[in-house]
Amino acid sequence: MSFKVAVLASHHGSNLRALTAAAARPESAFEVALVVSNNSASGALVHARELDIPWLHLSGRTHPDPEQLDLALLAALTDRHVDLVVTAGYLRKIGPFTLSGYGGRIVNVHPSLLPRHGGPGMHGLHVHESVLAAGDTVSGASVHQVTADYDEGPVIARREVPVLPTDTVETLAARVLTAEHALLAETVQALAIAHADH
Repeated sequence: MSFKVAVLASHHGSNLRALTAAAARPESAFEVALVVSNNSASGALVHARELDIPWLHLSGRTHPDPEQLDLALLAALTDRHVDLVVTAGYLRKIGPFTLSGYGGRIVNVHPSLLPRHGGPGMHGLHVHESVLAAGDTVSGASVHQVTADYDEGPVIARREVPVLPTDTVETLAARVLTAEHALLAETVQALAIAHADH
C-alpha cells in the first residue's frame, strides 16, 4: 500500500513538481494522490491535470462558509485515504476540522530557518526581504508540522542556505527555492518510510 500524499498549493506549484518528480523515482515510498488549490487558475492544478492526478478547487467561491470549506477539505482527504498533507505555498489557514482529523500529519515547507522570519504575512518574497533587512548570513528552508498558528509547529527538518553579500531578494529566493524542493522531497520520503516501518 503506497503512502498517499495530498499537496495543497495556491500558485505556481513548483514544490508540487518537485514532489511528483520524486514520487516517480523507482525508490519512492510515496505517491501524490491529490492536489488541492484555492486558486482555480493555479499552476498546481495545471500540473495535476497534466499528470492525471486527482485535483480539487476548494475556495471561498466554491464554499462561502469557512466551516463548510474546512469540512469539504477534510472529506476530500479522508475519501482518498490520504496519509500526509503537504501545504506548499498554500496561502490559506487550515481549518479546525482538518487540523483535528489530520493532527500531526500536516506539514508545511517555509523559505526560512524557522522560527526566524515566520508567522503571519511571512510568505514569498517578504521572507527574503526580512532576511536581508536583518543582515542574516544564513537562511534556508524548513519543514514543520502545521498547527493553528502560522509557522509555529515543531520543525521536522531544515536546510541551510548561505546569504551572499551580493544577494538580492530574487537571487536569495531562487537558491532557497532549490533547497526547499530537495528538502521537501527528502522529508516526505523519510516520513513515508517511517510510516511503512510501523
